[in-house]
Amino acid sequence: MIRFALRLAPVALALATGACFATRSDVRILQDDLTKFRTSQQAADSARAAQLAQVTATLTQVNDSLRATSARMGRWQANAQGDIRNIQEQLVQIQELTGASQQRLLDLRRDLEEKSAPPPTPNPAVPGDTTRAAAVAPAAGAAPGPATLYKLAFDQMSRGSHSTARSGFQALLDQYPTSDLAPDAQYYIGETLQAEGNTSGADSVFSLVVSKYPSAPRAATALYKHGLFLQKAKRDSEARQAFQTVIDKYPRSDEASLAREQLRQGSE
Repeated sequence: MIRFALRLAPVALALATGACFATRSDVRILQDDLTKFRTSQQAADSARAAQLAQVTATLTQVNDSLRATSARMGRWQANAQGDIRNIQEQLVQIQELTGASQQRLLDLRRDLEEKSAPPPTPNPAVPGDTTRAAAVAPAAGAAPGPATLYKLAFDQMSRGSHSTARSGFQALLDQYPTSDLAPDAQYYIGETLQAEGNTSGADSVFSLVVSKYPSAPRAATALYKHGLFLQKAKRDSEARQAFQTVIDKYPRSDEASLAREQLRQGSE
């Protein structure tokens, strides 16, 4: 452009001043230069138009790709949410079936204990007394088994009789300390205390479950609840340590997933 303007300057100056000595050759040169300028401008405009069209086409492709990706992501999220709901429903069903099976096994154990108890012994009849039949008295030393005690205490707890339930669970621990139901009985003592608002006493019992029965399934639940107690007491460092211990010692438990969520929320 600058070079072209310099070339036009003498001719334009001559025309502007009305000089009569401007020749036809000068006019022709000016016209040729104008033609070349227009041609170069048209070529530049065409190139810019082509570049703009290419950029527009590229942007259109990118937008189409983004829309397609967004649609795929939406479908994936919908499918994932559906899968998660199905898994959750299946877990609930499994838990219900497991709970029903455990309850059935407990009932069977209780029935077996009751059938295995010594039969009652009749009171000796009084000689010459024909007015009544011999009374039936329970056998001396007959006591309910651990499953019976556990079922009775659990039923009381379900009815809201926490103190009575606690006595029943404690009786199981006193009479059958090595029973496989002992960890659950110890744990539910803590539950009855918590239901009565005695959170400190409940936490002490939950800690006892962890230390006394570390391999029992209830230990993971008790340790997680201990972490919640520490968290509520604003003892955050100890709470995080308790949650991490749940994850480390009981990685496959449901409480491990809950503990991870607590740690994630605490880090936000």
